[in-house]
Amino acid sequence: MHFEVIHSDSSSSARAGIVHTDHGAIETPIFMPVGTQGTVKGVHQQELREDVQAQIILGNTYHLYLRPGLDILEAAGGLHSFMGWERPILTDSGGYQVYSLSGARKITEEGVRFQSHLDGSYHFLSPEKAMEIQRGIGADIVMAFDECTPFPCDYTYASKSMQMTHRWLKRCVDYINSTESKYSHRQVMFPIVQGSIYKDLRIQSANEIALFEAEGNAIGGLSVGEPEECLYEMTDLVCSILPKEKPRYLMGVGTPSNILECISLGIDMFDCVMPSRNARHGLLYTWDGTINIKNEKWEKDFSPIDDKSSLWSDQVYTKAYLRHLIKTQEYLGVQVATLHNLTFYLQLVREAREKIISGDFVSWKNKMIPILKQRL
Repeated sequence: MHFEVIHSDSSSSARAGIVHTDHGAIETPIFMPVGTQGTVKGVHQQELREDVQAQIILGNTYHLYLRPGLDILEAAGGLHSFMGWERPILTDSGGYQVYSLSGARKITEEGVRFQSHLDGSYHFLSPEKAMEIQRGIGADIVMAFDECTPFPCDYTYASKSMQMTHRWLKRCVDYINSTESKYSHRQVMFPIVQGSIYKDLRIQSANEIALFEAEGNAIGGLSVGEPEECLYEMTDLVCSILPKEKPRYLMGVGTPSNILECISLGIDMFDCVMPSRNARHGLLYTWDGTINIKNEKWEKDFSPIDDKSSLWSDQVYTKAYLRHLIKTQEYLGVQVATLHNLTFYLQLVREAREKIISGDFVSWKNKMIPILKQRL
């Protein structure tokens, strides 16, 4: 894998680039739909390719490890073959899911013992095991095993957690360097910057991570409840340290306005469950702002969901019809809403890329953010 910067914005730290992998090129900035269990909920792979135009998707190590399990994934030839997806895949390490199981896990220097949310069975996830699982899944980009600290988090805990994440990283690197990919494509690992919202910890972590000279770097531990200004401050700080010639991935972020702001700070890659999860509850992202399609005001609105979106150019679902589907809990409603939101997110980052290349990204961003934040 290698990364090339095509164009850098003169008024911000935004850049347009290309991440080259054995499963194809990824044009950045990019949003990665989350396919937790080998599927992006509510969307066919063909729709991901043709309508959403997703260039890369994300798989979840914790969930795929529990179901269907490594034996099935390896017998299938890896996740690409298992789910019929020929484009790049990134997997998280399971660290965030372990973080979310705060009542059912125990963290030690050796790793994390956790209890399955499915059947209560106990499992142990070490840095080496996380790498082994991701090797078996077969993702193009795998993530180092880390601890995601909660918010709020006191300084002492954040510091100890960050230092352990760095020690775990060394173990991940050693495992990756001593093993081969299971399938016929190269796998690379991104380390993760931690440090909560403490500047000195983030600086220390970013400098430590940069020393590993990985093919790309990630920023974790944000978008976990901290104020928006902290998200931007920490992202800006870390991006100023991480090498410019490597892609930067901000994990779990975020809203459309978050994405545009963080692109301007130098982020290249994003993932978030918001567009698909919120779609299932009737929250739609459009070029005019956010819509709660369950609201009564849309009951007799027979206009397109978003007349500025290219998705519905030849097949128009009206707001009234989609409201009916969501209110009656029809499967089609979830499918249409999810497809719409994911398509919007991908269109948004493509537009941002075009604006970076044309040289008017900042003025466009500043105009768009107030629009994207409004509730219709």
